[in-house]
Amino acid sequence: MGLRDELLKAIWHAFTALDVDKSGKVSKSQLKVLSHNLCTVMKIPHDPVALEEHFKDDDEGPVSNQGYMPYLNKFILDKVQDNFDRVDFNKMCWTLCARKNLNRNHLLITDDDAFKIWCIFNFLSEDKYPLVIVTEEIEYFLRKLTEAMGGSWVEERFEEYRTQLSSKQQCLSVWELIELIGTGHFSMGMDRQTLSMGISEAFQELILDVLKQGYMLKKGHKRKNWTERWFLLRPNAISYYVSEDLTEKKGDIMLDADCCVESLPDKEGKKCLFIVKCSEKSFEISVSDKKKKQEWIQAIQTCFTLLKRDLPAPHHEARQRRRELRQKQQAELEQLEERMRELQFANENKQRELEAMRKKLEEAAAEAAEEERRRLQTQSELQDRYRTDLEREKLVRQQMEEQVAQKSCELEQYLQRVKELEDMYHRLEEALEAERQARQDEETVRKLQARLLEEEASKRVELEQLHLQQQIAISQTEAEKQELENERLVKETALQAAMHQLDQLENDRQGALQQYQEVMKKLEHAANETRSWKDRVAHHEGLIRLIQPGSKGPQRITNWGPAAFTEKELSLREKDWQEKRGRPAQAQ
Repeated sequence: MGLRDELLKAIWHAFTALDVDKSGKVSKSQLKVLSHNLCTVMKIPHDPVALEEHFKDDDEGPVSNQGYMPYLNKFILDKVQDNFDRVDFNKMCWTLCARKNLNRNHLLITDDDAFKIWCIFNFLSEDKYPLVIVTEEIEYFLRKLTEAMGGSWVEERFEEYRTQLSSKQQCLSVWELIELIGTGHFSMGMDRQTLSMGISEAFQELILDVLKQGYMLKKGHKRKNWTERWFLLRPNAISYYVSEDLTEKKGDIMLDADCCVESLPDKEGKKCLFIVKCSEKSFEISVSDKKKKQEWIQAIQTCFTLLKRDLPAPHHEARQRRRELRQKQQAELEQLEERMRELQFANENKQRELEAMRKKLEEAAAEAAEEERRRLQTQSELQDRYRTDLEREKLVRQQMEEQVAQKSCELEQYLQRVKELEDMYHRLEEALEAERQARQDEETVRKLQARLLEEEASKRVELEQLHLQQQIAISQTEAEKQELENERLVKETALQAAMHQLDQLENDRQGALQQYQEVMKKLEHAANETRSWKDRVAHHEGLIRLIQPGSKGPQRITNWGPAAFTEKELSLREKDWQEKRGRPAQAQ
C-alpha cells in the first residue's frame, strides 16, 4: 500500500465524520478546516483561496466526496512528501471521527488503545470504500494480539465467531473492530494493562515498523561507560531511549546497505557482546544472554537484507501476499461463476432443445391419436361380429346364475344350522358354569368339614390330657384322696362340658355331611344335564366335544386334607378310643 492510499484511508474517516446527516456531502467551511489541518500536519504550504477557486462555479451547497477528491489530489496529496509525523496525522483524523463514532461504554481499553486499533484497521483494511476489514485480516490481527499478550490462540473460539460473522457479513467496520477488542471477547482472563500492552506491541510492529525491541547496554563514545537503554529496531534505524515509555529519545543508529553486525568476545566484564558497524560510527552493545544476542543479530541482519533488496518490512510483504491470495481466490471464484453462467446458458439451450423435442412428441402423439381412432373403428366392427357370441354366452351365464342361486340357498341353510349349533354351544357353556359353581360349593363344604374335624381333634387331645391327669391323681397317696376327689369332680365337670362340646361338633359334622350330600346331588344333576347335552351335540354331527368332570364320589375329609383311611377304619378307631376312655371310668 503506497503513501497516498494510506493517507486517503485516514482522510476518508475524517470526511465521513463531518458528514453529519450521512448524505455523502460536507459543507465548504468544514472542508476548509479539514484541508488547513491536513496541510499543517503534513507540512504542506496551505493556499486558503484554492478551495474557493476550485468550487467557484458550484452553488453554496455542500460538497460530495467525489467533488472533494480532485482538490485533495491536486493541492494536497500531489505535494505531500514523507517528511512528516504519520502518528500526528493519524491522530488529527482520529480526533475528528472518534468524537462522533466511538462508543466508550463497556470498553476495557483507553482512547489511546482505541486509536492504535484504528491505525491497525487502516493498515489491514481493503482498498475499497467504505473501509472494512475481512475475516482473514481479523484473524491475523487477533493472533498478533494474543501472541503479544502471551496468551494461547484458541482456534475453536475464533471459528465460532467466524460462523456468527458469516451469518451476518464477512467483514467488520473500524468501530465494530474496536468494540470487539475493547469488550475483551478474545482476551478473557487478561487484565486491562496486559491488553493495553498487547495492543501497543501490535501497533509498534504493524504501524511503526518495529521489528524488535528491548533493554540492552550500550557503550558510550566519549566516556566509554555502559548505559542501559531501551532499543527499537526498525528497517532503516535503531533508536534508543531512556526507558520503554519512549518519552526521552537518546539517539538513532541509521542503517544502510553498507552496515554490518558482528559478534564480539567478552571483555571489560561484559558478556554477550556484538557490534553494529556503520559508515561513520560503530556501536558496541551487550545483552543479558546468548539467546537474545543471537535474536538481535539475526533481526539486524534481516534489516540489512531488506535495505539491500529495497524490500518493505516483513509484515507489509505478508499483507501484500494475503491480498494477492484473496484476489487470486476472488478471480477463481469469478471464473467459477462465469463457468456456472456458461453452464446455465448451455442448460437453457438444452431446455429449448427439449421444448422442440416435446413439440415433436406432441405431433407424434396427435398422429398416434388418429391411428387410435382408426383402431377403435376397426374394434367396433369386431364388436358387432362378436355380438352373437356374447348373446350365446349370456344364456350360459343365466344358467350359471340359477346354479349360484341354488348354492346360495344351500349356504343359507348351512348358516342356519351353524347358528343353531352356536346357540347349543352357549347353553352348554351355561351348564358348565353351573357345574363349576357346584364344584365351588363342594369345596366350601370340604373346608367347613375340615375345620370341624380340626376342632374335634383338638378337643380329643384335650380329653386325653384330662384322662391322663385323672390316672395320675388316682395313683397318688391315700392321704390326698379327698383333695384329689374334689379336683376329680371339677375335672369331670370340665370333661362333661368337653363331651357336650364334642357332641355339638359331631352334630355340626353331620350337618356338614348333609350339605356335602346335597352338593353331590347337584353335581349328579349337573352331570346328567351335561350328558343330555352331550347326546344332543353328538346328534348334530359331533361339532363340539364336551369336557366331562371326573369322579366325585364321597370322600373322607380330615384337618390335613383328604383322609388316608376308609369309613370302616374310622369306625374301628372310634370304637377303640371309646373303649380306652371307658376303662379309667370303671377303675374309679
